[in-house]
Order: sequence, then C-alpha cells, then structure tokens
Amino acid sequence: MSETLPLSVVNNRRLDRWISFDADRSVHLAVGKVELGQGIITALSQIAAEELDVALGRVRILSGDTADAPDEGSTTSSQSIEVSGASVRLIAAEVRARVLDRLAQRLNCSPDELSVEDGAFMRAGALTGHDYWNFAHEADLAREADGNAPRKPHTAYRIVGTNAARLDLPAKLTGAAFIHDMARPDMLHARILRQPGRGARLAALDEAAIRRAAGGAFRIVRVGDFVAFVGEDETVVQRAAASGQEHATWENARRFTPDQQEAASLVGQPSIERVVGEPPSPPDAPEVVRATYSRPFVAHAALAPSCALAEYRDGIISVWSHTQGVYPLRQSLANVLGLERERIIVRHAQGAGCYGHNGADDVALDAALIAMQVPDHCIRVQWRREEEFAFEPFSTAMSISLRAALDADGRPADWMAEIWAGTHVSRPSSGGNMLAAEALPTPAPEPKPQDPPEANGGGGTRNAVPLYDIPVKRVLHHLVTRMPVRTSAMRGLGALPNVFAMESFIDELAELAGQDPVAYRLAMMSEPRARRVIETVARLANWSRGPAGTGRGLGMGFSRYKNRAAYAAVVVELDVVEEIKLRRVWCAADAGLVINPDGARNQLEGGIIHAASITLKEQVTLGAEGVTSLDWDSYPILRFSEVPEITTELIAAPEYPSLGMGECTFGPTAAAIGNAVAHGLGTRIRAMPLTRERIMEALLPG
Repeated sequence: MSETLPLSVVNNRRLDRWISFDADRSVHLAVGKVELGQGIITALSQIAAEELDVALGRVRILSGDTADAPDEGSTTSSQSIEVSGASVRLIAAEVRARVLDRLAQRLNCSPDELSVEDGAFMRAGALTGHDYWNFAHEADLAREADGNAPRKPHTAYRIVGTNAARLDLPAKLTGAAFIHDMARPDMLHARILRQPGRGARLAALDEAAIRRAAGGAFRIVRVGDFVAFVGEDETVVQRAAASGQEHATWENARRFTPDQQEAASLVGQPSIERVVGEPPSPPDAPEVVRATYSRPFVAHAALAPSCALAEYRDGIISVWSHTQGVYPLRQSLANVLGLERERIIVRHAQGAGCYGHNGADDVALDAALIAMQVPDHCIRVQWRREEEFAFEPFSTAMSISLRAALDADGRPADWMAEIWAGTHVSRPSSGGNMLAAEALPTPAPEPKPQDPPEANGGGGTRNAVPLYDIPVKRVLHHLVTRMPVRTSAMRGLGALPNVFAMESFIDELAELAGQDPVAYRLAMMSEPRARRVIETVARLANWSRGPAGTGRGLGMGFSRYKNRAAYAAVVVELDVVEEIKLRRVWCAADAGLVINPDGARNQLEGGIIHAASITLKEQVTLGAEGVTSLDWDSYPILRFSEVPEITTELIAAPEYPSLGMGECTFGPTAAAIGNAVAHGLGTRIRAMPLTRERIMEALLPG
C-alpha cells in the first residue's frame, strides 16, 4: 500500500509520531513542514481538526523539530499542502477510524453507529461517555498507517475551506515568535569576520586595533580562517566585527568585474548541457521570430538578517534556526562538525521569511561552530545587514533566448528556448554548500553544480516548456559550472524569468499576428482550467486595450506553476513615462481544494508584490572586491507606498486535489508588468529590472 501514500507518510509511518491527545483536552499535531509566513501551520491544523472532528482551537501544532516531529524534508516548492496536507489528512482520518473501531468493539456496535462531535464520541446522537482523551490510548496509535481509512468528502467539510485566523500572528504581533527575540540562559552574542570568498586565507589580524575599536570585553574564536567575536555585550561584538573588516589582511581573495553582474556574461561560459523535449527538424514555416530576455542575480532581501542560536551541553548540540528544513540542516551540521546526527537537535524558530535558501543554514553553522568552542553557553549569532547582502546565496542570473517558427495563422508551430543559468539549488543537503565550512582547516570540496530534474519541476527549466498547444516544443539548458557568486534556491527557481520571457514573447507574437493578446492565448489553449483562469482575470480587469505608446499600459501573464501545480493569470495596469507606477493588479487562480481562502489570497498577493519588486527594482551589483549592493539604497525593493490595489479571485474547484500556490503568481506578475510596460511605452524592454535607466534607453536608443 505504501506506494500510494504521500511521501511524508512513507517516511514517517507511525501514527503517534504525528498525533496524540494531551491531558488538557488538546490535540498535539507534529509536522515536519515549517512556518515561513505562508500560513502553513494554520492550514495543516484545519485539516487535522476537520478529519478528527474537533474544534480548530483544540489543535496545538509543533512544526520542525528533529527531536519531536516527523522528518518531512524541506519546506519548498509549494508542496506543503500537496504533500504534508495530504499526509495530515490521511493520518488524522486513520487515527479517527482506528479509535472508533476500537470503541465499537467495546460497545458491541458497528462503527457506522458512532460519530464525533468536538472530540466526544456519540452513538445514535447520545454521548457515550468516551472521547479521544480518555479512550484513544486503547486504539494503540503506536502503529504504522496503512492508508485505508476513508477521508471525508469535500461536501462534508466544516473547517477546511473556511477562513481561519492565522495561528502564528498573535505571537509575531507581540514580539514573541521571532528567533531574533529569543533569549536563553548563559547567552553570549557573536559576530563573524567573514572570509571574502572560497580559497581566501587570513594572513594577518590586528587584534589590538579591533579591541580598541570595540571598547569592551569579548573573546576571539578562530578555527582555521573562520573567525568570530564572542561576548556578553552585543554592541561590543558588533563593533568588533565592523572593525575586523578593516584590520584583517586576506590572501588569494578573488577579484570581480562589473560585467559579471549581468546575465549576458553567462552566455558562452562552460556549462553542462541537456535537452528537454525532442529536437526534430522544424516544419516549414513562413516566418521565424527570435528574442532574448534576461534577469540578473537577485537577493532574498529578507527584512531581518539571518539569525541562529546554538548550545553545546553534555555532548549534545542544540540549534534553533529559521531554516526551511530542520532534518536536512541536522545532517549538514553532522557532516561539517563530525558528530553523529543523533547528537544534534535542530528546532525551527520563525524568522523574517526565507523564500528559498537564504543565510539561515549558514548562520546556524556559524552558531554551532562557536558553541563547540565555547560549551555550556547559548551562542546567538545575528548577521549584519551588509553581511546578509554580501554572502547569502543569490538566485542565479538567467538569459533566455526564444525562437518560434510560425504557421500561416501566426501561431508557433515549433518553439525552442535556450537558457543560460547557474544552479538554482545548492542547498547544504544537496552538496555541502555551507559558508563557514569553506573557511575551516579542511574545507569541504566545492559543490558540483546540479539542478532539479524535470520530475521535480526543474530548476533553470522550470516553466520553460509552454502549456500552450504548440506542436513541437524543446528546451536547451546550459547549466553554467562556474559562477561569480554563490547561487541557490529562491522562490519559484527559474519560473519567474522563464514565464517573463515566454509570456512576453507570446505578446510579441500576438502583435505580429495583429491579434488581441487574450484572444491569441485562448486560441492556443485547450486545457479547460487554464482557459478558465485566463478568461476570469480578463473579466475581472474588464480587459480592453487601447493604442500602444500612450503612457498607460495593460498587460497579462499566465502560467501553471511547474506545469502541474496551481494555475494563475495576472493582469497589470500601470503608468510609464520615465518611471513605472503600478495602478491596479487583478489575479485569478485555481488551486483545487483551498484549505484557508484568506491565507491563500495572502499567498497570491504576497507573490504578486514580491515579483513586482524583482521585476521593477532588484539587482545584485558587483565591484572589484565582490558584492556592492549592501544596503537598502543600493538594493532597493518595492515600498509600501508603491504597492498597487490588488483584486484576487479564487476559482472554486474543491473537487480537485489541493495544488501548491505559494509561487504560482510569481512568473505571471513579472510577465504582466513587462507586457504592460511594452503596451504603455510602445516599445519593449526585455531585460529585468525595468528601471528608469532602461526605460530611457528604450525611448532614446543610441
């Protein structure tokens, strides 16, 4: 039966690993997925409450704890509801069924005669005197799930599908939830003198000058070229770290050139090549159209820098981290520290949002390394803002060249995308990519470049294959093997650049054919659910485009994330003269069964705002010594005053399984902005970000 179970259940079969019943008449739910601001602990609690027939307020959820929660890998790829949600539904349904079966034996009746009301067991509408809290132990939940228990039909739902208040918000609003605010006994603060790059060696460190500048007591911890300043006063160690940069001499530091910050610099570099789709000879076509689009390196730009706590006591090291995966981080720490993983406990604590592989895992290793050198203390490491911008893994730059051979109706008969990009996934668990490990006396080997396979949605190729009805489609992917900066996972992986390119190109082809962009898309789309989101968003926006070049632009973008998760279509209205001002955004999405509609809208709208910021403003810049975009002036993001009015419609489809939706608006928003800018200007900008400088270049060529 295991082959039909969700992966999280396959890896964690014991029922009591997930659910137990506490003496205070609450339900203890343990999950491996973690809260990153996406509302997942609320949605998973709703699913458990629904299947168990208890009030939502009874559910107490523990997420991300290697000591007490199941191993569900990392919280990535918009799979929390698809995988963890399906797992919680199955486990809760089986717990309910097993307890009722045992009670039926006790009462000498059929399980069909029993029902549950807020955890109390009823027979023919009358109380039996039994409930989960006084009877569940008789069902022996220390058993493996078999997946045979029936789940409720969606027509019977009372909790799932309704708006529920976010369970994580009260603590956040009172300042009690974030890892930055945690306090532990015997706590010391630490800051890092960061190695400027792999292979750099610390030739000299003027400790006396640093101590004078710090103006207080601290100790220096050094392991190879890893250097930390540790003390009771956070201000003192902060000053020490800032001074340390000025009083350290490094050898073999790498040099950079500004052109390396642009996606065009990747084209032609050594790469690993692969083809997705068959490359038959292109058909006879009256016209072949080509265009190249790009996005530069971008940062996660979390509002709070990465932070971690670690303590080494009695041979056990405990780590608190806002990582996306506590179990993968535990294994990575074990590899670097040389400890058995059973001697490491990793517990999730909420941070400022991850959106992929940012500095959370790196700062956890920083704290753990120091804790091993300073036992019986809790070591708290918080990165400085400039450290976060300089050393977190970025999302790789991408260059996407598209070619379409058109048929007699002006539609693509043969489509090819050629993509140049670095790796989109270099998490510690997939190759040892941990910053401090590079500075140790025996550094880990440099991770080999790799990207997720198509079976997992791809990385550089994510959403590169059109969902449209095009007879021949292929992708040539160049995975560049040597990058100027560390790159790894960020929200959507390659989906945003690929959808920006694809949907911009579709608009350009529609213009060549003299057709409206919405009508052009629908003429090539037979998938009913995809058609419905396109038609719905056009209705929401009252789609009707005037002439181009008037300064007011209207644009559309569509995709189905990974071509198998949630569907989303976005329309953007904006003004563009020398700069771009977003006016209105409309979004239609189909995610199948939606657990918490309010939480789902938050996800969709958060993706829209994030994508707008990347499309309009964001770019990592490089100078001779490395990253130069080290603050909010040199790396601007969308401001609150720039957020447009957003209208979102969730298309009801509860008969379908839940689909991941945390990233589904990311690409469509970028594309809709690009198309609206082209409509407003009367000329197209194919390189992100769509800055004032690029607008002026487009308006005043040469």
